[in-house]
Amino acid sequence: MIGISKLYCGTVEPSDALRYGRDSKKLPSHLLQFSKDKKPVVVWNMTRRCNLKCVHCYAQAKDEEFKNELSTEEGKALIDDLAAFGSPVMLFSGGEPTIRKDLPELAAYAREKGMRAVISTNGTLIDKDLAKKLKEVGLSYVGISLDGIRETNDKFRGMSGAFDAALRGLHNCQEEGIKVGLRFTINKQNVKDIPAIFDLLEKENIPRICFYHLVYAGRGSKMVDEDLSLEDSRKAVNLIMQRTRELHEKGFPAEVLTVDNHCDGPYIYLKMLKENPERAAEIFELLSMNQGNSSGIGIGCVSWDGSVHADQFWRHYSFGNVRERSFSEIWTDLSDELMAGLKYRKPLIQANGDRCAKCKWFDVCNGNFRVRAEAVYGNVWADDPACYLTKEEIGYDEA
Repeated sequence: MIGISKLYCGTVEPSDALRYGRDSKKLPSHLLQFSKDKKPVVVWNMTRRCNLKCVHCYAQAKDEEFKNELSTEEGKALIDDLAAFGSPVMLFSGGEPTIRKDLPELAAYAREKGMRAVISTNGTLIDKDLAKKLKEVGLSYVGISLDGIRETNDKFRGMSGAFDAALRGLHNCQEEGIKVGLRFTINKQNVKDIPAIFDLLEKENIPRICFYHLVYAGRGSKMVDEDLSLEDSRKAVNLIMQRTRELHEKGFPAEVLTVDNHCDGPYIYLKMLKENPERAAEIFELLSMNQGNSSGIGIGCVSWDGSVHADQFWRHYSFGNVRERSFSEIWTDLSDELMAGLKYRKPLIQANGDRCAKCKWFDVCNGNFRVRAEAVYGNVWADDPACYLTKEEIGYDEA
């Protein structure tokens, strides 16, 4: 995650993270990306079932019952292990996590074990009763996916009325005092809606939004041609930065982040270097704390059947299953070549990549998204094709 508001609008300074020793168990949620220990935030795709048919779904979810999902007790055993391992956050996802009736019970259990409990949802099934239950169990955050305004969103979600239903779910959470935010995956079909999404943030008093760059996984693997061009990606990030600053100048300090393309970090730094060199130095320090892409390091995923993945987009490769070995054991087992490679990836990328191998920002980007390189080039350690920095910006000709 790259905090646009944190970096570009100056809402966070290096001292804010240092004050907590950069300890993931002590850091507030908005500073977790700057942790030193990089204990993994774990996404548990607790069900593959979903009431929508999103065209870019990495889980390829369907509205049907799937067998072999982890039971409530198996979920609690997973939480026990993660809490003991030091994972700070359990992110309940799917499919659609609100379909599982034991979601409040499991979220409450995660809270009892000292973890933050958050959910990633389409929001359409959050009625007043469920919102009340989620508040009662101490849920920290509800991230609701909206991929555009009304018609645009409904087309992506595969259901007429999905936008309005998601807003009702958001309002129900707000009425209970639960922190909410939006999740928006950028592509050619919805990039035009970004200004309207910012208007929606302000109108609905939504304090947070994550703009996701497209990752070619699941159904999204068929959307490579729908990804923005490199030039349009730059324009989109410029627009997000501009609108974020405008919101902050108007007195609405929304937390705005971009996700899944870590070249956004150096890009912000280079832009700020021209505007405010002193602040640029602080941005570079924060980016160095962030350390770039964290797949297989500070982010992990457990599927509905217990399989463990480097992140939620890497479902085609499993490191093991929590029904057979604990997550903590699997996550620290470097006998798996991919696990070891992701944790110590620099020499592998330098040996296989071109631009990434010569990039002077590697240590703040960490080679960006490996699964995207694999999808396009068939090589996990090749360049990330979505990096939009120019050769001059990465210092290619200096190498």
